Amino acid sequence: MSIRVLLVDDQELIRAGLRGILRPRYGFEIVAELGDGTSVVAAVGEHQPDVVVMDVRMPGVSGVEATRRVRAVDGPPVLVLTTFEDDEVLAGALRAGAAGFLLKGVPATDLQRAVKTVAEGGAWLDPAVTGRVLNAYRDGAPTVAAGPALEVLTPREREVLTLIGEGLTNAEIAARFVLGEGTVKSHVGRIFSKLDLRDRAGAVVLAFDHGLVRPEPGRDRRVQ
Repeated sequence: MSIRVLLVDDQELIRAGLRGILRPRYGFEIVAELGDGTSVVAAVGEHQPDVVVMDVRMPGVSGVEATRRVRAVDGPPVLVLTTFEDDEVLAGALRAGAAGFLLKGVPATDLQRAVKTVAEGGAWLDPAVTGRVLNAYRDGAPTVAAGPALEVLTPREREVLTLIGEGLTNAEIAARFVLGEGTVKSHVGRIFSKLDLRDRAGAVVLAFDHGLVRPEPGRDRRVQ
């Protein structure tokens, strides 16, 4: 089954390039395209995409605000794209509920993997700017105290949190531990509740902050 994608970017040339990369032959279907974030919620309701691929800098309603609106209605996960290495803007997108970010210009295979991972419930942070963006994210988001915070987790929940930090989806975590996906979802729900986390991006940041996941530039991983 193809991954249904909603493209949101104000540049037709960029959308054309994304169409070429996210083709049916690679397992994707572009269900709709928008030139700004104004009608993104309506488009989500009409076309029921599995993932929104969104530019962060657009006239009118920005990608950050559009992401906030999509997540406010419990819409699909959002992967934000940018040509700007603007740490605060990308951090704002994470705080708005984006599941990850990617700089435009990455290899086509990286984009395909990122879209697939986010559509399946994982997280994807571009290694080129992850460290700086996470610092900006922490500056504007509530934090969980280091060290003792993880003591509230069971050993299994800690393992699940580590794999979330590595970008694995619930299905992949279930396969890793030979568990049912419903069991993994229950673990994730308890982790979020115990650590007062709103979304998967926040869990990734916490996993980095507690040393469960470490940046390794150049390594082919979903979250670096």
